[in-house]
Amino acid sequence: MPPTNGEGVVSARDRIAHSTIQGIRARLVTVCLGSVALALGAIVLAPLAGSTSISLAHAFDLTRPWASNVDAQIFFVARLPRVLAAALVGSALAASGVVFQALLRNPLATPFTLGISSGAALGAMLVLTIGGAFAATTWAAVPAASFAGALAAVSIVYALAAARQRGFSTSVLLLAGVTLNSFFSALILMLQYFADMASVMQTLRWLLGDLDVASYTPIVVALPMLLVAITAFLVLAPRLNLLSVSIDAAAMRGVDVVSTQRISFLSASLATGAAVSIGGPIGFVGIIVPHLVRLIVGPDHRLALPASLGFGAAFLVACDLVGRTVIAPLELPVGIVTAVIGGPFFLWLLVKNA
Repeated sequence: MPPTNGEGVVSARDRIAHSTIQGIRARLVTVCLGSVALALGAIVLAPLAGSTSISLAHAFDLTRPWASNVDAQIFFVARLPRVLAAALVGSALAASGVVFQALLRNPLATPFTLGISSGAALGAMLVLTIGGAFAATTWAAVPAASFAGALAAVSIVYALAAARQRGFSTSVLLLAGVTLNSFFSALILMLQYFADMASVMQTLRWLLGDLDVASYTPIVVALPMLLVAITAFLVLAPRLNLLSVSIDAAAMRGVDVVSTQRISFLSASLATGAAVSIGGPIGFVGIIVPHLVRLIVGPDHRLALPASLGFGAAFLVACDLVGRTVIAPLELPVGIVTAVIGGPFFLWLLVKNA
């Protein structure tokens, strides 16, 4: 027989609520540990594959002199920066995809929907085509120019979306982003048309998604921005659960809708801009990973966001591994690999959500 007095009913409800909270915490710990293990496994194992076979034990053997430890040189100098770059870019794009899909309440939204990637690409194109006089430092300036272009695109789209008196408009955000994306893409084509053949080949490779990172410098520069964005993602996760249902449902639960929308947009844009500044405009990661993660852990953003960080890192590391080994000694830009996988996946999602 269920309890009939008020105290017994309250106690039963408290026990159910407590059990639910404990279950969510246990799942969160499991998901976080699993994501970290997946990402670390990919980062450690991927540098071992390549045209030259190396030993992980030899690479980490501190008793051998660095000058004669070829395995360590290949692992830490030639391959690990690229793998770390792939992991950071994959994490940023995947988590940004989760946030943008919640913000726009559209399962087909991607980090590149809002013109951020095309703005970053335009900045890089300006350096690669017009900066010929500074050829010795051109490639060092590409990440900075790319990030500046991304910030310019974010500023324009945000100003248009926030210009209305009623607050932050996600419909204006989406329309402005799509329009700006087309406009920047046209400017990129114009620059390519007037550029010399050498610059065209350089820019084409970068536009296809290029993770050929030769040092840790771009990673160190982008890491603080990515950490700020990821921290914002994790803090916003409970509010994104309500926001993804409807604006009214979020407002009724006490969520500051406009503030949440603005912080979500700016943090996701920051992560996307930092990711593009490292590896160029790599498509489809922000739509493939979020949907796969939701199939595994469900729609709760408290679980989906940490899971997307680890799964996104492992996914792009695996795609880059395929790109640099499948036709070795030649390399495929990682953007081609993600496009080959993501194109059919996007069409499947389109049909499924039609």
